[in-house]
Amino acid sequence: MKMYYSGCNLVLTLIVALLCGQSKGIWPFTSVHATPDSQDIVYPDANAKRVAIIGAGAAGSSTAYYLQQFASESGLSLNITVFERSSYVGGRSTTVNAYGNLLEPVELGASLFVEANPILKNSSEALGLKPKESTPETDGGELLGIWDGKEFVYKQKESGWYYWDVTKLLWKYGLAPIRTQRLVKDVSAKLLKLYEYPFFPFRSLSDRALDLGLTPVTSMTGEQFLAANNIGSKFATDIIQATTRVNYGQNLNLIHGLGSMVCMAVEGAMQIQGGNWQIFAGMLNASNASTLLNTAVTSISKSKSKYSLKTSTTDSLTGNLSTNEESFDTIILAAPLQFSQLALADGLIKHVPDEIPYVTLHVTLFTSPHAINQTFLNLSPKDEVPSSILTTLPKDAPLSEKLEDSVGSPGFFSISTLRTVVNPETLEKEHLYKIFSPKAVTSSFLSEILNVHDLTTINSHSPVTWFHPHKWFSYPYLFPRITFEDPELARGFYYTSGMESFISTMETSALMGKNVARLVVDDYLNIFGAGEGEQKVVKGEL
Repeated sequence: MKMYYSGCNLVLTLIVALLCGQSKGIWPFTSVHATPDSQDIVYPDANAKRVAIIGAGAAGSSTAYYLQQFASESGLSLNITVFERSSYVGGRSTTVNAYGNLLEPVELGASLFVEANPILKNSSEALGLKPKESTPETDGGELLGIWDGKEFVYKQKESGWYYWDVTKLLWKYGLAPIRTQRLVKDVSAKLLKLYEYPFFPFRSLSDRALDLGLTPVTSMTGEQFLAANNIGSKFATDIIQATTRVNYGQNLNLIHGLGSMVCMAVEGAMQIQGGNWQIFAGMLNASNASTLLNTAVTSISKSKSKYSLKTSTTDSLTGNLSTNEESFDTIILAAPLQFSQLALADGLIKHVPDEIPYVTLHVTLFTSPHAINQTFLNLSPKDEVPSSILTTLPKDAPLSEKLEDSVGSPGFFSISTLRTVVNPETLEKEHLYKIFSPKAVTSSFLSEILNVHDLTTINSHSPVTWFHPHKWFSYPYLFPRITFEDPELARGFYYTSGMESFISTMETSALMGKNVARLVVDDYLNIFGAGEGEQKVVKGEL
């Protein structure tokens, strides 16, 4: 699957995607969508290799999905067990229900994927999942505005006159949009080679980044990378930085060049009807893996050639805790080690992944019959309030090197009016909002943006009728770097989260899961032998 872009329509497709208020990399810990409780493990083949996957997010689900496929193609028998400490499948992709109404699901986490994401697109089609007919979660006729804390530096509402929209864009920013579009296409083409032989599979992400010419992109900040490619600072600050803030909570002086380019690659944005988490639930079901929810792996040790896992399971009905210990031939850690709460035996792995800073993101969903107040945004009463408000920094504002100060004077990354919903008690239409911010949203802030006063209670008749805040470590700070964690920490112990510092998306996590699955099967079949140069053919394929 290739990416295609049509001139300055890049920015128009960008706007379509951003109206959804998406986030590319979020790790939630609560959800209301239905998933089964822990299943009994059944091992039909006593000689099958036992594989444990820790984590049922994009990477873990993809690993299980492709393990089953690759093993079946190779005549290899595997028993796969997936351990998930949360009560649901999907990791960073999850939904909650406005008002607790199952008919009003809203994405709390990773909201979008695009045409050029082959794993998510192809697997969703194979699983029979349907995309939403309208890509954005909005009702139509939406206005995008980019706010610097004082004024709107950019607004766009698709007029229906394509060439007029493009003319206005070029008048304001010169050739920067076209140069950006070409640069995104070039970087995306290199990324897509990670899916293909001879670059797939890979045992070193650092080597592959170098092989594909992506190291120069990750070694510079977005600010440096854009300047080096003659993309004007005004377009970079107004448009590109707004996308890096809403997608990764980072400004161009912090995020590396690859992160800034991925934020602009939004051609054919889509989401699954009812929630993207269904892709990963479907992957696990198709893999025939035994999925144990509410089950945390607490420690890993090794005796001879077997890994021993100790687990702790919480009964969802009684809250009772039970422990267990089992042995496995292969371990796949499909979550960041620093958040896994795992105790690893001394000397178990050859290298402990570096602990890196993650963005603390507050996602706030709420409903209200009140619209956003113009005064809050320094607009006149006659001005239309954008349905999607992204933020950047004032042109003269210094870019802070302190992570806690990076949000700057706007105070939030985005406010989106997702759609209208019907209050089930009053039967009145209300607005459904989503806010991304580095700190918890306060009642005084909500009072200010809605121009209301009584927010002491939340019920069906109050100014805010439903409220759902969530805090998580959403994605790493994508600082410039040229090396990344390898996908194998020890013989038979694999790791997917090295991909996070390279680029953090649902698709790339799924790609690393697929890559690890290929490595596991190849290692069982001894395809690689001493190194990647000693490949042999299995069933006519490499």
